[in-house]
Amino acid sequence: MRRLQAAAMAAAMAAALGLRAAESGAPERVEVKLRGGCTVVADIIKESAETLYLDLGFTVLAVPRKEVLQASVGEEAAAATVRKDIYFVGTLAPGPIKRKAEEFGEAVVRVGTPQGQGSGFIIDPEGGYVVTNHHVIAEERKIHVTVFRRDGQELARETIGDVEIAALNETLDLALLRLPADKRAGLKHVYLGDSAQTAVGDAVFAIGSPLGLERSVSEGIISMRNRPFDGLVYLQTTAAINPGNSGGPLFNERGEVIGITNMKVMYGEGLGFAIPVDYLKDFLQNRDAFVFDKDNPNTGWRYLPPPPKPKAAAPAQAKEDVK
Repeated sequence: MRRLQAAAMAAAMAAALGLRAAESGAPERVEVKLRGGCTVVADIIKESAETLYLDLGFTVLAVPRKEVLQASVGEEAAAATVRKDIYFVGTLAPGPIKRKAEEFGEAVVRVGTPQGQGSGFIIDPEGGYVVTNHHVIAEERKIHVTVFRRDGQELARETIGDVEIAALNETLDLALLRLPADKRAGLKHVYLGDSAQTAVGDAVFAIGSPLGLERSVSEGIISMRNRPFDGLVYLQTTAAINPGNSGGPLFNERGEVIGITNMKVMYGEGLGFAIPVDYLKDFLQNRDAFVFDKDNPNTGWRYLPPPPKPKAAAPAQAKEDVK
């Protein structure tokens, strides 16, 4: 309702200014980067040789062309992304799952340990940061990650070893990994969305490695946006989730990560669950509190080497009788 009211107000103001809508009858989305460093994403109402007129919803903004560094029109302009610390957030343009899976599939990785495997996703290629579930790497120190890089029309598969554990939160079932510095070139990353804005019935899709089948895509809807378990809430989804999907991303129709898949009801169909991405943001912003240090007792007993077995005491020698 508010959006309709704002649009009506803008239309009235546009009429008062003598502006006319685009010839197609519908406003066109534009992203305008200004010389002062600001970026404006809005509907373009009219443009002339000297000025762009933009609908901000509550008013019309006249932007002199001499102040415009770059302007992109159409679907590309619907994306507004920002880097925050070691991750990216954004409001992306909606699109078919086929295209979104192709766009962000390279950012999804397979996480392996000597005892098992799961999934993960890259949030910052420059820092080499990968998110996965805590239970995927629990009790493990030898971790490898399989990544995918675009090589022309083909995808190159590469397994990276010597992966570091950066931070852990067992309660939230989240872990932050870090790839070696010499292995980060050419990697893609995801954008984190807003799980608080999800609603029952929203279309979603998951990408991961169920049963080791890399780059598998499954689609569904949000069945419940706040299913409680053990004091936390989870996104319930009909998207197929199986062992190996753990730690992988759950995307909305825009291609934004809204959850981290981590469990399902065994012997049940369409009963998968994901950690809301808002929990992940909090974990990342406070990662210094959960930093992993194998020599720090606060890290947890399971990551410390076992205490050495006590040496057997040497048998006491019989004392000689004093003569």
